[in-house]
Amino acid sequence: MMLHENEIPVDEAVVRSLLRIQRPDWASLPLSPAGAGTDNTMYRLGEELLVRLPRTADKARSLTKERTWLPRLGPLLTCRTPEPVYAGTPAPEFPLPWSVYRWIDGTEVDANAVQDWAAFGTELATFVHELHHIDLMGASRADGLSWYRGGSLRDCEEDFSAYFADCRTTTDDGLDVEALEQLWRAAVRLPEPSSPHVWLHGDLRPANLLAAKGRLHAVIDFGGLSVGFPAAEHAPVWDLPDPARQAYWNALNLDDLTWGQARAWAIAVGIAGISYYRNIWPAFVTECRTRLETILADAATR
Repeated sequence: MMLHENEIPVDEAVVRSLLRIQRPDWASLPLSPAGAGTDNTMYRLGEELLVRLPRTADKARSLTKERTWLPRLGPLLTCRTPEPVYAGTPAPEFPLPWSVYRWIDGTEVDANAVQDWAAFGTELATFVHELHHIDLMGASRADGLSWYRGGSLRDCEEDFSAYFADCRTTTDDGLDVEALEQLWRAAVRLPEPSSPHVWLHGDLRPANLLAAKGRLHAVIDFGGLSVGFPAAEHAPVWDLPDPARQAYWNALNLDDLTWGQARAWAIAVGIAGISYYRNIWPAFVTECRTRLETILADAATR
């Protein structure tokens, strides 16, 4: 499934060719699709490895970022995180950098994988607390670590306003876009963040969390790794059930200002997802819509 303009097509034959040329010792291992996200296509290689190939040239930059920083950040975190083991180089079959990581066993987070959502919310909060308190090691947003979600809502106002306008004219399935935009604009008017910059994962949606034995086991896909303000980091908790969200909030002792900004980021990313992927990725659009409906229901009770 192609999601972006200028996307580089890839299949098992392409991956086999890359391995034969660059890692012939792995070329005969079993290879099978292992899913795809907005940025990468993935293949499981043997029992212990995962191949990730960026969809477009701009997505490839995240692989370099992961190779640089995950070996430094991973050992300081309780949860497992991706471990890069090989940096693939561009080739005629695939003209972008690509990477191989250690395979991490686990189950995507959903109602079948997690029974105690309050405990899960606390565990996710522990991961976020750990990450946000790791020393920046001299890194700053000027070092290729300036993803928009670590910045100010006001800096993104023009882009998100366009997404809201698009959804107002094209979304006819009962989603209250006007109410969502009001919540978002109220947060844009809040005081600008004044907290110090911290390390941010950037995209803690359930698809990037793995559970084992009902508990948070691993956090994957650090393509959105950045340095910035922490509010946007909390946005994906609206993808989790209310007990997880409440436990997360309590564990981190978030104030109302941060919570309001986090909710605005959750709205903005959801609206942008619906607008961008409406005609090409229905499953992701449904995920975004569910998040936005949860926000509206939650706002009605507060």
